[in-house]
Amino acid sequence: MDSDRLLNNCLYFTANTLARAITRLGEECFKPLGLSPSQAFLIMLALENPGISSGELAGCLNLAPSTVTRLADALVARGLIERRTQGKSASIHPTDQARELAPKIAAAWKGLHRAYSEVLGEQGGQELTQSIHKAAKKLGER
Repeated sequence: MDSDRLLNNCLYFTANTLARAITRLGEECFKPLGLSPSQAFLIMLALENPGISSGELAGCLNLAPSTVTRLADALVARGLIERRTQGKSASIHPTDQARELAPKIAAAWKGLHRAYSEVLGEQGGQELTQSIHKAAKKLGER
């Protein structure tokens, strides 16, 4: 069928199909923690960089600042991070509760890696990740 060939050779369609599939897999892995993968990554970044700004988080996560604010609001409400403001700037700090959750977050990331590696193979997953990273960087620079 022509439409199948068209869709399967379209980077836009194929990349979005992959994004939906990996999002579902990620959400399954983090569901027991009550976190989205993006929330978990935000916590990890705050644990590694206490005092990180929302703008820095947006850059690291490649998300809009408003999305980072929404993610952070939910984590503040759960007591996993706190915002400290000084003038117009705000910094994000992990709480003790986030520190206690860190091993479970790391285990969920390992579970996600294991789940997609079972399907793609360890090397296949690494190669796909690197290829997508390079493509995203080039397209982002345009």
